[in-house]
Amino acid sequence: MPRYYEDKPEGGACAGVKEDLGACLLQSDCVLKEGKSPRQCLKEGNCKALKYSFFECKRSMLDTRSRFRGRKGY
Repeated sequence: MPRYYEDKPEGGACAGVKEDLGACLLQSDCVLKEGKSPRQCLKEGNCKALKYSFFECKRSMLDTRSRFRGRKGY
């Protein structure tokens, strides 16, 4: 669930997705119970939907069509 707030200062184009991805990884069983680093858990496939959303957000910053149309979602 997105934790984006209107009164929150901007941290970049994909800051909301990045924050949600970090929170998802830190609250996952991989980090809490197995004691692995968030980076290892991300490589193992935890929080796939947010990882994909973050990738799409970063990619849309390079896509010239989306510059004119605007970023999708989030």
